[in-house]
Amino acid sequence: MSQHRTLVPAVASKLAAEPVQTASIDRILRAVREHLGTEIAFVSRYVENNEKELTHVDSDLDLPMGPGFRDPRENSYCWHIAEGRLPELIQDPADHPFTATMAITDFLPVGCHLNTPLRLSDGTLYGSFCCLSRNPDRTMTERDVGVLRAFAALAVEQIESNLDHDYRFQRIDKRITKLIGDRAMQIHQQPIHSIKTGKPVGVECLARFPDAMMRGPDKWFEEAAEIGRGLELELLAVECALDSLKHVPSGFYVSVNASPETIISGALHQVLERAGKKNLVVEVTEHQQVDDYPALKKALKPISKYARIAIDDVGSGYAGLRHLVDLAPDMLKLDMALTRDIHQDLARCALVGAMVRFAEAIGSKLIAEGVEHAEEAEVLKKLGVEYGQGFYYAKPMPVADAVKYLKKG
Repeated sequence: MSQHRTLVPAVASKLAAEPVQTASIDRILRAVREHLGTEIAFVSRYVENNEKELTHVDSDLDLPMGPGFRDPRENSYCWHIAEGRLPELIQDPADHPFTATMAITDFLPVGCHLNTPLRLSDGTLYGSFCCLSRNPDRTMTERDVGVLRAFAALAVEQIESNLDHDYRFQRIDKRITKLIGDRAMQIHQQPIHSIKTGKPVGVECLARFPDAMMRGPDKWFEEAAEIGRGLELELLAVECALDSLKHVPSGFYVSVNASPETIISGALHQVLERAGKKNLVVEVTEHQQVDDYPALKKALKPISKYARIAIDDVGSGYAGLRHLVDLAPDMLKLDMALTRDIHQDLARCALVGAMVRFAEAIGSKLIAEGVEHAEEAEVLKKLGVEYGQGFYYAKPMPVADAVKYLKKG
């Protein structure tokens, strides 16, 4: 056994050279257990109510406890080792009278036991890193404890990485909870114009957040999706947009954005149903590939009773021909990548011209996004694009300002 354990430093070095995220705690436990020749390896942490919780367990045995098991920390060897009442290496519990007072000694039973406390980089006692077998082992030495500590150091790196990740998630969650609770989201509206007449025909509602000077709205939605709260944040944006409807003069439509995931969930339909029939457009945004087009098409059917359907960012990302063929939208919004500098690019002209004919064939209206210059608007007009949106016409603005703009328009 001792000869086999001399391989451990090389294995530890290999694991240390790998990215922390791949050298998972489970793999670290398996490596140290196999090379020390023990039957069980585990990581535990100290939690509330003076308890110890197993977080990771590696063993080929059918054990009476696994990850998530909790018991009073005083019942474990680990706590008493951390407190200095027991040594890190116990070749045989019979060598230490104190172990006879502990139920776990006979319950498991505990034979040979190696343990080192897990301390974070700031010195905080997190838990313990342990290897043990059910039978005593006199061949275990302090050198083996040194090997255990080396693997424990790798585990601490992973644990601290996970803690940083969890702390980040908690901060995001707290920020989103406060935003939703306070309904602190604001809506800005960007007018959409008839390219032929230059007159406004509607507005797109855009979410704005309290820290708009430091972070854009995309960051909020990305973080919300990352922690599983993207649907909540999207629905808040839709609800706030619908609240602004009462200010918009009649004769102008209002467009709101929704991801395929939100549409498929059915929650958007419920919100629109409560709002009733309005002059609404739902823009289907897509920042990830849709896996289930039939489900999206089915979910859009009841929504179409309350709003026209538009496909956003056509010509960019995943908003491709599959969208256009399967979903039969009322409107197509050309991505700004197609309209930008179109007056200087024959390829863009040809592609947008083809999209105009395609839209006419399926009965859709075409909206060009990102129009910034009169020359772009003129070319789009000649190609037959009906509507335009962009800084050339108007920037996004608070609802009150947008209302004045529409009335003046």
